[in-house]
Amino acid sequence: MNSDNAISTKETVVYQKLQKARVKLQNVELKKSGYNSFAGFKYFELGDFLPTVNSIFFELGLCSVFTIDNNEAIMQIVDTEFGGTIFFRSPVAEAVARVTIDAGKSPAIQALGSQHTYLRRYLFLNALEITEHDAVDATLGKDEPK
Repeated sequence: MNSDNAISTKETVVYQKLQKARVKLQNVELKKSGYNSFAGFKYFELGDFLPTVNSIFFELGLCSVFTIDNNEAIMQIVDTEFGGTIFFRSPVAEAVARVTIDAGKSPAIQALGSQHTYLRRYLFLNALEITEHDAVDATLGKDEPK
């Protein structure tokens, strides 16, 4: 938003387009391919929805841009026709990979890749209002794997 908190015409258009994208996406039957064996639930991986989102965004004249800056993940949704932009933000958290290599530690690049994937996925879920099973509720009361 601009500095006086009023929404500009460009921002109004990008919000309208984003809402159209949300409705189009909710009318597509998405399949969850991710599975959390510890908590026993399925979840959306990026590949489950991103190809459809990219097609919808292309049709509507939207583009997503993901960046990380100063421990903040940022998803910009840009209107490629009129120039409006919406920002979705999340603090950065460390992603701990379950795969262990060399004394139980994941390679730094693998942890970085996991972090980027998780952050992109969560920002898309937020921006497009894709609902999922609550992973925190699913793990409450479960013992750590042995």
